[in-house]
Amino acid sequence: MAKVSIGLRGWRFDEEVIISEDGELKPLEEIPEEPRERLVRLVGLVEEPCDVCYLEYGEEEVHRSKEAEIVYGEPGGEVLLCPDHEPDFIYWFREAGGSDHKGSQEFGDQFHEWVAAGNEAPDGYASVEHVEEDPEGLPDLPDQHEVQKRLEQNFEGERIDIRALAGETSDDEDADAEDDRLSEEDLADSDVDLSTEYPSNR
Repeated sequence: MAKVSIGLRGWRFDEEVIISEDGELKPLEEIPEEPRERLVRLVGLVEEPCDVCYLEYGEEEVHRSKEAEIVYGEPGGEVLLCPDHEPDFIYWFREAGGSDHKGSQEFGDQFHEWVAAGNEAPDGYASVEHVEEDPEGLPDLPDQHEVQKRLEQNFEGERIDIRALAGETSDDEDADAEDDRLSEEDLADSDVDLSTEYPSNR
């Protein structure tokens, strides 16, 4: 089964898992949970700046940062890199204890702290050779709006009782809760105008 990267290099997917026979990205509900989570996360990462560039220039000069082309780590704890700064990450991972944080949500934070302390790879430190067999043959990632639309398309809402999850309810409390609910007649007889926009301090 061929491995492919979409949007950013680094996270690789089994081609048959995410791409349909007609060469399009499969519907999200047909993609297993782990690769689906990565794909959804990728949508928000594409076009973001390289983390090392961002640490160097900051928010005020973010326009000087190069766009990330590579992603490492797990969703939510990832590292975004441009090709120029990938050797810094590889050195940190291989030589400076970065591999100790592999798979953790602190992975990205640990790398950022290492960079912020002034560390970098020695001159000439080799990066990873990325092989792209047919980058033009891969489907484009949907945008955030399209992903949200696909996620909501087959979603069926479910009422969740937070007190039950916390183990705080009993049969008596459930009965009391039923008794406390307002009926439509109660609302009609009340003086509350639900169409009124009440002021808010927020």
